[in-house]
Order: sequence, then C-alpha cells, then structure tokens
Amino acid sequence: MMPMSFQIGKNGITPEVIATLDKAYETHKQIRISVLKSAGRTKETIGQMAEQLNASLANPIVYKIIGFTIIASRRSKARRASSAANQ
Repeated sequence: MMPMSFQIGKNGITPEVIATLDKAYETHKQIRISVLKSAGRTKETIGQMAEQLNASLANPIVYKIIGFTIIASRRSKARRASSAANQ
C-alpha cells in the first residue's frame, strides 16, 4: 500500500488539518506531508510543525524529515503500550 500524501499550505496546521490526519491514520500507517512554500518552509519551521503534529494528533507519531517533507508513521501498538507504561 502506498503512503497517503498530504500538503500543508499558507494556513499551516489548523484544527481541520489535525482532524483530517487523525481520520487518515485510521486506514493508513504512513503519511507523506509536503510543506509548501507558502507555509514559510525552513528546516526549523518544518521541525516545529512535526512536533506540533506529534503533540496534537490523537495517537503519537514517529516522523522523519526529508527535505521539505515530513514522513509520519503511526506508532505500533506495542510501542504505544510500552511508552504508556513508562509514564
């Protein structure tokens, strides 16, 4: 299965973006999120966006930044259970 593609534009990360990504993670394990020029893309800004997504989504993600793209994967259920037990 190919990863789902998503774009973040000039409005940045809005509640609608979070809701859409939460819904997408119900059926996809990995999502490629392209940050468009209009979002003011710099490496620092993209890192902040990835952290904001991780904090805002219903389930935590593991992400990797490649250029101007965030490759976000949902954590496996075993990893979620072990991190919850450590808290």
